[in-house]
Amino acid sequence: MAGRRLTQRQWEQIRRGQERRRARADQRLDVRNAAGLGSERPGLVIAHHGRTLVVEDEASELYRCAARQNLGRIACGDQIVWQASSAGEGVIVAVGERRSVLTRPDYQGRPRPVAANLDAVAVVLAPEPEPNESLIDRYLVAIAAIGVQGLLVLNKLDLLDAAALTALCERLEPYRRIGYPLLLASSHTARGLGDLRRWLRGRVSLLVGQSGVGKSSLIKALLPEREIRIQAVSRLTGHGAHTTSGSTLYHLPDGGDLIDTPGVRSFELGDIGLNDLDRGFMDIAPYLGRCRFSDCRHDAEPDCALREAVAGGGVAPRRLDSYRQLRAALAAGTRPDRPPS
Repeated sequence: MAGRRLTQRQWEQIRRGQERRRARADQRLDVRNAAGLGSERPGLVIAHHGRTLVVEDEASELYRCAARQNLGRIACGDQIVWQASSAGEGVIVAVGERRSVLTRPDYQGRPRPVAANLDAVAVVLAPEPEPNESLIDRYLVAIAAIGVQGLLVLNKLDLLDAAALTALCERLEPYRRIGYPLLLASSHTARGLGDLRRWLRGRVSLLVGQSGVGKSSLIKALLPEREIRIQAVSRLTGHGAHTTSGSTLYHLPDGGDLIDTPGVRSFELGDIGLNDLDRGFMDIAPYLGRCRFSDCRHDAEPDCALREAVAGGGVAPRRLDSYRQLRAALAAGTRPDRPPS
């Protein structure tokens, strides 16, 4: 529906129509429309490559699907209602309500869903490339904003000696102290993979991180049947087996799902507010509102509760710097991941 805006009444009609379709699919009613589409059935979006969507039905069969234009942007992990249009193909006619959705801005600055119905996000780090705390903070703000579990995974342990490992763990200690577990792993030696599998079990999870941290190697180690899934999806989408342009959901052997979204490597915060920012800085939130001045910028003002917390060891200095930068960017209306111009 590019080119025209829908009225509130039209959106309400679409919403009611989707609710009716979901109800019919849940009841397995054999409803056929004038276009000759098959009965409405529930499904799961397990791959998203450009405009091509791959849907998995309840029998684990895969179908190449298009989507009705009035459904908005569909994401990997969406629970949907679809109808078969021909052998191996179908049309998505409704999208279920999401319990969570991670978004990031598109080229026009509009929120684009990255993955839907997540329970957890694991941020993968490595000695090389060197961890970027500013990027970690942006991930954690986004994770807190959508209300899912967060985890830090320090990969490539085989590149570290004991002293370097101790120094890096101390550097990441502020995150563990505020409730984000730090898991030590190596996809090369398989160290920590059992712990990571246990953490992912029973959850719909997403692995994110800088390019080069070994995220793909971890995913390959966690998913012994990944190549089979890639080949099946590639046959339906027409994309190459090694394409990195789309998102794919994999079922973990021990239970749970893992979504691989290569595009998240370069992460930008989407449409967040100051409350979201505060939730993402749970170490800083208890001190907000306790400064002498209500408009305190936590910079040089007297009796600043946050600077006093830093002096007393309650807040890491770098975390306060990051919070101030992100808050200033939000107040200026610029993207929080980039300095104001």
